[in-house]
Amino acid sequence: LAAGFVVYPARALALEAAVGVTDFGEYFTYFSFFLVVSALLLASLFFRLGVEQRLAEIGALRALGFDQTRVRRLFWAEGAALSFAGSLLGVVGAVGYADLIMWGLRTWWVDAVGTTLLTLHVSPVALGAGVAGGMLAAFASIAWTLRAVAAATPRALISGSLPDTVGGRGQKARGAGLAKRAPTALGLAGALVLAATVAGAIGDTAGFFGAGLLFLAASLTLAWVLLGRQDRGVVAAPTAWSVSQVGIRNATARPGRSVLCITLIAFAAFIIVAVDAFHREGGEATSDPASGTGGYPLLAESLLPIVLDLSSEDGRAQLGVSAVDDDVFGGTAYARFRVRPGEDASCLNLYQAKDPRLLAPDMAFVEQGRFGFGRTLAQTEAEAANPWLLLDRVFDDGAVPAIADATSLAYALHLSVGDDFILNRESDNPIRLRIVAALSDSIFQRELIIGEPHFARLFPEHEGYRFFLVDASFDETAEVTAALEDRLADFGFDVTSASERLAAFHRVENTYLATFQTLGALGLLLGTFGLGAVLLRNVLERRRELALLRAVGYDTGHVSLMVLVENGLLLFGGLGVGTLCALVAIAPAWIERGGQFPIVTLGGLLLAVAMAGLVSSLAATAVAVKSPLLAALRSE
Repeated sequence: LAAGFVVYPARALALEAAVGVTDFGEYFTYFSFFLVVSALLLASLFFRLGVEQRLAEIGALRALGFDQTRVRRLFWAEGAALSFAGSLLGVVGAVGYADLIMWGLRTWWVDAVGTTLLTLHVSPVALGAGVAGGMLAAFASIAWTLRAVAAATPRALISGSLPDTVGGRGQKARGAGLAKRAPTALGLAGALVLAATVAGAIGDTAGFFGAGLLFLAASLTLAWVLLGRQDRGVVAAPTAWSVSQVGIRNATARPGRSVLCITLIAFAAFIIVAVDAFHREGGEATSDPASGTGGYPLLAESLLPIVLDLSSEDGRAQLGVSAVDDDVFGGTAYARFRVRPGEDASCLNLYQAKDPRLLAPDMAFVEQGRFGFGRTLAQTEAEAANPWLLLDRVFDDGAVPAIADATSLAYALHLSVGDDFILNRESDNPIRLRIVAALSDSIFQRELIIGEPHFARLFPEHEGYRFFLVDASFDETAEVTAALEDRLADFGFDVTSASERLAAFHRVENTYLATFQTLGALGLLLGTFGLGAVLLRNVLERRRELALLRAVGYDTGHVSLMVLVENGLLLFGGLGVGTLCALVAIAPAWIERGGQFPIVTLGGLLLAVAMAGLVSSLAATAVAVKSPLLAALRSE
């Protein structure tokens, strides 16, 4: 003890640090919500279509004396076996998919995560919940379909007809009234949540995403109401417009199926747009003082502190820099920062920083007011114009004002503007740092920044400056880098591109976003399968109707147009609904970036969704055109 020897519980400290790290499993759960719902809807659709395809069998069983209970048990037993087998296959696929993601993080994206020690953790509870969800979806869809079958006579079932509605007139009227009021109620709820978020009563992320989800639900229920209307208008001769009207009317024949298709496509579009909007573009050099690099092309760090000012001739002379180098150094300015070593507080560190590195800028840097800010505690016009002045604020409780990057605050430190971070928590001299401002996507993601006077008072043992931002001409960065590292080699001077440092942070964020986007790709796959299944089923159900149309003068082009219009209504309706509601959900990111979005990548992704849907429509069109004419007419 007299020699200052201290024993630290290394394992306990590591576990404590790991507990506070952002649990990306939760984010996968959040983004998987739409995927899970889509999968359940698709499973319900296929089970319902399976029951509807066997109406003749149900009618024969009913005619032979089987009552509703026995028929229901037969189908439930079959559904239980199929859903259990499918759920087991799904569990195997889920584990394989997760293992593939972990392998990608250890290989393809290892530069982003910075470690190859990641392993897959499989939760039996989660796997069991997936199996149970699939089986419940099967039971619910079978029960709902058989409920509609109960209203039909055995003769009608044997002929292959299924009632469109269930229940008495009063029940239908109450259901219709509730359905008509649902879009308005959900839309008003979304507007209220949005207004409360703008007023500051709800956090931006929760508020805008909540409003987006409510608007999505309102749009889908509105689609249900509109498609449920029965248009009795007369369609004239087979012109392009009249044939298109027939295609639109075909989508209203089975409104439940149509809305389900719109829902699947909308969910996929919502995930893709919402995730891709947070994709960070970076790596390009810029002189914009409000950018993530502050307009500085270079940053540098030294192993030994430098007390003298490199911006002055006297300082360079005392440091031993030759006057011959004045042509290089004379046009270069330096922002200097004092440094207290500590842990990396950025996303490059898999553990939560308990003792983060601290920087303290000199007054010249503070007065320049560079870098962009998000939320601040500014109370005066000067502080709002230059939030760096908040570092000079004095709090009555002795807290030290600090500034941090918004990304590090949210995902590494789990703090927000106005919160306190305690340094030396377990010591006799804890230091309270109060977050007074958040930088917007900056190169300062590894540290917290405090004022130089506070730093000198709290950490007098850390003299001089060890972190520098170099303001040089972009055309001379290579020459300046070589000169600094050569002349200041005794100080361990290391120069790095500021844009490359920012791009390194972006690569980590984009890596996780890429893994989340795979969920949207799976949702797109489900939506495509669902859309194709519904279109094919609709074509098969209406093959007699299509054959009759062809017999009275409608050619194969007209039939193809009908199917394509029906598909386009469902496909682009889902794309439009999902995209618009996602734009509401990501409004904070839109505002933060000044309305700038990766339009090209978003357009490409949505185009991929549209192409996938068109492929399914072409398959349905081919079935409709190639269906035998005479056989269908004989059954009509």
